[in-house]
Amino acid sequence: MITVESLTKQYGGFTAVDDVTFTAEAGRVTGFLGPNGAGKSTTMRIMVGLTRPSSGTVRVTGRDYHDLVNPGLEVGVLLDASAQHAGRTGREILTIAQQTMGLPRTSVAETLGRVGLTESEAGRRVRDYSLGMRQRLGIATALIGDPEVLILDEPANGLDPAGIRWMRDLLRGFADQGGTVLLSSHLLHEIEVIADDLVVIGQGRIVAQGTKKSLLAAAGTLVRTDQPDTLARALHEAGVVTTPVDGGLRVDAEPELVGEAALRAAVPLRELRAADGAGLEEMFLELTAETAREGAAA
Repeated sequence: MITVESLTKQYGGFTAVDDVTFTAEAGRVTGFLGPNGAGKSTTMRIMVGLTRPSSGTVRVTGRDYHDLVNPGLEVGVLLDASAQHAGRTGREILTIAQQTMGLPRTSVAETLGRVGLTESEAGRRVRDYSLGMRQRLGIATALIGDPEVLILDEPANGLDPAGIRWMRDLLRGFADQGGTVLLSSHLLHEIEVIADDLVVIGQGRIVAQGTKKSLLAAAGTLVRTDQPDTLARALHEAGVVTTPVDGGLRVDAEPELVGEAALRAAVPLRELRAADGAGLEEMFLELTAETAREGAAA
């Protein structure tokens, strides 16, 4: 489990993380989302002891990261797959992790096989690795100590579709066996597929958190019709907010109310359902519209 309480990080007069509180539960995958510059990376760096907070606490498996005697046996971390020694081979990098953690030598070959790096690939210099191969090596380094917690920042970068599917199955299996996964990614579809819980951050503050099901259900209703303008006017007259989406409207109301408004306006509907299927992308863009980097700059 990861517990973040009232976490704040300031750089001079700039507040990068502002009173952030959330929990990533054991046995679940928590998606950590936010626009560029929202404070995700700073929060994750504080979690693993790379950045000191100005105030607040982070507990990983119940303790401060600095208090962990052998951190790799409890927390697997991947923050930047490119931050690996380019002149070493993949096997050498994993062997250093094995020796540092005091693990048996067999754990190197076992972990290379677990992440799908072949003997030939493991013997190549990291400078000759593709980004996808570096991601697999980074995930291997996070996994080799058989930790209880995984903290991963953009682990799917550079992976092909088969690699993304592999990573998804790996993380799902890790959580299903009782592990805690905190996953940050710009690939919203992958988060939507794998995450159990979501934490959304914007301009350093939490803008939404909860189970994926509850947050997406709160997205309202999706309705499609050949007369969207007519239906939008009818709903506006009823005091309901609508947002155009591809081929229809997203409505901040229950499906029953939308159907009744369409009936009164004599507007035939082609689709009417809860907007959970409208997807994470729509919810993310709406929640972060005022805190996205470009919007904030404007």
